[in-house]
Amino acid sequence: MAHEIERKFRVAPNWRPEGEGVRLEQGYISSVPERTVRVRIEGAAARITIKGLTTGVTRLEYEYAIPFEDAAAMLRDLCEKPHIAKRRHVVMYDGNKWEVDVFEGDNAGLVIAEIELASEDEPFARPPWVAAEVSDDPRYYNSSLVRTPYKSWPSG
Repeated sequence: MAHEIERKFRVAPNWRPEGEGVRLEQGYISSVPERTVRVRIEGAAARITIKGLTTGVTRLEYEYAIPFEDAAAMLRDLCEKPHIAKRRHVVMYDGNKWEVDVFEGDNAGLVIAEIELASEDEPFARPPWVAAEVSDDPRYYNSSLVRTPYKSWPSG
């Protein structure tokens, strides 16, 4: 069984990416918390991902490569609107890979850093540009950003 253990953090406003990153467009066939089904185009690659309910910072995750044309059709014809658009930057810090997502469109202004871990209690060093942890805040789930984009948040 595949598990994803992921922690999410806001990124300090002074952080600046190196390079353009990779553009991602993703949509949700299902965005209910008990099971999300996501279609993503990442550069020239495409994937479908099925995730279970998050407990703590862990959830079931199954991810498979799919033909690019199929992903484009699913995004166009099956996925909830609007889609999530963002640029992903991979940043290495203290031996760990951080994925920093700079959101676009209705979620512009939101920048989130994620780290995947081998266990929930695995120690890791936080980069100086990492701010508040938001792992337990469902507003920051990409599937939630479809329904309630960052621009509509009272503080956003």
